[in-house]
Amino acid sequence: MQRLTKKMLVAAATAFVASGPALANDDGKDCSLATLRGHYVFSATGYNIVAGIPQPKAIIEKIDFNGDGTLFVPAATRSVNGVVARSLPGGGTYTLDAGCTGTLTFTDGPSFDIFVAPLGEEYYMIQTTPNTVFQGTVVRLSR
Repeated sequence: MQRLTKKMLVAAATAFVASGPALANDDGKDCSLATLRGHYVFSATGYNIVAGIPQPKAIIEKIDFNGDGTLFVPAATRSVNGVVARSLPGGGTYTLDAGCTGTLTFTDGPSFDIFVAPLGEEYYMIQTTPNTVFQGTVVRLSR
């Protein structure tokens, strides 16, 4: 019985030590610009505040990240207060620190704070442009 217990302890200790590297991304300290690379879809809802009156806003947008701080938006559809518009292709830039937080700015458009999962499979955006209450989720479609 003692021999079996010692084997179990050795096996448990080995598993614990071996699991250390697998948990490295759990601390949220492994992000870089390259974390965001590939094709993503952004889905968000919220409001623009116009003369103190909230106007509903929603968007679905495809975002292609290049892994170097630049991005391209091939297509987007948005509805603001019931008026639907499709955007022309455009671009933008983003920053991302080791703690997986950063910023995203669309060229001639709004700015966002971003909070990225360590492997970049998804992230969350909140618009930082004044007079908006607008947030959403971005999910990787492919690399």
